[in-house]
Order: sequence, then C-alpha cells, then structure tokens
Amino acid sequence: MLEGTSFLERVAVNKPSAIIKAKKAISKAFQHQLDKTGFSLVEILSPCPTNWKMNSIDACKWVDEVMCKNFPIGVVKEVKC
Repeated sequence: MLEGTSFLERVAVNKPSAIIKAKKAISKAFQHQLDKTGFSLVEILSPCPTNWKMNSIDACKWVDEVMCKNFPIGVVKEVKC
C-alpha cells in the first residue's frame, strides 16, 4: 500500500484539540522526512466559512459532522523508524 510513503495522516482543524493533534502530525511528518524514511503527507480538513456561506461555528460543526464522516481522521500509514 502506497509504496515509498513512510507517513500519511488525515487531520482536521475545526476545534482546539484537533489543532493540537494536527501540529503533532505535521511535526511527525517532518521527522520522517529528516530521518529519510520516505515520503510523508498530512492531509488537513479545514473549514471555509466564507466559501460555504456559513458562520464560523456552523462551518466547524460541518467539518465534524460531514467531512470527518466521509474522510475519516487518523493515521493511514506509518513506517516505524
């Protein structure tokens, strides 16, 4: 699965606890690059209230209720260093 990839994770940034997890995922991705274990990627699900024509609270809820159900949050692949 995903040859050459050492780290792949999907995160969201719709609430403070999720932002902390996203920062950790990005740091881990950089560490994989520094360790030269392979390609790394962090996919970030982010609200866009202006484009979605919602207020920011509703946009954050929509990320949680709709996007995270269609695009599950979590580590897809991680090669241990």
